[in-house]
Amino acid sequence: MLIKVFGSAVFGVEATTITVEVNIDKGVGYHLVGLPDNAIKESSYRIAAALKNNGYILPGKKITINMAPADLRKEGSAYDLTLALGILVASGQIKGDAIDKYIIMGELSLDGSLQPIKGALPIAIKAKEEGFKGFFLPKHNVKEAAIVKDLDVYGVENVQEVIDFFEGKGNLEPTKIDTRAEFYKDLDFPEFDFSDVKGQESIKRCMEIAAAGGHNIILIGPPGAGKTMLAKRLPSILPPMTLHEALETTKIHSVAGKLKEVGLMNQRPFRSPHHTISNVALVGGGSYPQPGEISMAHNGVLFLDELPEFKRDVLEVMRQPLEDREVTISRAKFTVTYPSSFMLVASMNPSPSGFFNDPNAAQTASPYEMQRYLSKISGPLLDRIDIHIEVTPVPFEKLSDNQKAESSMTIRQRVTAAREIQSVRFENLPNIHYNAQMNTKLIREHCYLDDNSKNLLKNAMERLNLSARAYDRILKVARTIADLEASEKVQSNHIAEAIQYRSLDRDGWLG
Repeated sequence: MLIKVFGSAVFGVEATTITVEVNIDKGVGYHLVGLPDNAIKESSYRIAAALKNNGYILPGKKITINMAPADLRKEGSAYDLTLALGILVASGQIKGDAIDKYIIMGELSLDGSLQPIKGALPIAIKAKEEGFKGFFLPKHNVKEAAIVKDLDVYGVENVQEVIDFFEGKGNLEPTKIDTRAEFYKDLDFPEFDFSDVKGQESIKRCMEIAAAGGHNIILIGPPGAGKTMLAKRLPSILPPMTLHEALETTKIHSVAGKLKEVGLMNQRPFRSPHHTISNVALVGGGSYPQPGEISMAHNGVLFLDELPEFKRDVLEVMRQPLEDREVTISRAKFTVTYPSSFMLVASMNPSPSGFFNDPNAAQTASPYEMQRYLSKISGPLLDRIDIHIEVTPVPFEKLSDNQKAESSMTIRQRVTAAREIQSVRFENLPNIHYNAQMNTKLIREHCYLDDNSKNLLKNAMERLNLSARAYDRILKVARTIADLEASEKVQSNHIAEAIQYRSLDRDGWLG
């Protein structure tokens, strides 16, 4: 008897429906074809034990299973449940009149219980697109898949529950989730708040500007000055995610298998990889490409602590994704593209010892050592960082002050208002949403300078020996400062403030 059941394969952040054809005939043998990997080939042992422990058998006949399309590589153990159900229906052990109306996915344990799978959300979206009635998957993944409307999503703990459903027994009900309620849940309660930060008013101002314009930022200062603490609080002042952004971000985390029994992600991601990370782990890849840290930070913040400690080739692979806001990974037989639109926040000590030009420091570095330390960061990478700010230690008077600082919610309101101005400005440009994404043509159009501002910028560039690459960055940042003040034109005070945020471009910064 020939039976068709349906599973799904995930490539990049999109799913492809897989037709599993099970044919049982006279003879003996178990033949699995259609480019399965080793995890799928081993499934026969898991399926045999799971069926036996639930009162069923793996028929002692010739079982031929084809996974179509046969030229597409299938990987992972998530097809166990699909294959098991196909074998049971094809051998006549259970009814399966409506089995072809459902997508079935799940990894089987030997007792028939189900282990979580990756990519449940893209699979559910594809199932709805292709008109399937429902989707059976492990209970652990049900919340992320149930985000999709007009699809019956069944979270099951054991193979027996699925068998009972097709046999007309049991009372398995689809999981329903109110997507909007899930999205707005706990939206206004960030884990880290700027009200906890004592002093550092100029740095907070910098963070506000960076958040308002989507600018990449680098914090330079000695150990203990508060660089990491400030960076962790940046997501709390970014504008709330839109529903579309939340779905996009959840999809990537679903593919990577990083969602832990949660539905829709409503908080912007904050990723902070260790400096020993490899370039594949950072941008994504592998023989079966998986999203890297830059894609996991999509619509959020990627924090690189101690930037010069990262291997130079690791930092260099970020240059193209920073510009294009997506990363394409090519292999011999296929190519996948992962979105990677993130804000880069980097921190570093100004010298190997961390104490730059501090006369009280026990250890200081020579100019040569400092030059070698800073040269680990290439000019083209620094070129993609709009704001450089020096962080100084907080004095005792500020630390011991009991007065509460401004909260993240208050700062976020100003940031959101500035972002709305930018949304209107770029509404006819599909790939540009905020100031940091402006190209040279848009900078000339939206950052018009009067004579005073031009003279100020000219003098600053000559006196401070600012590099040519600093020019566009200063104009972008000045445009954001103007937006925060709801000013239509960029004025000289906006230019003056933006000039301060180019520390690493100053000739002779090393002293």
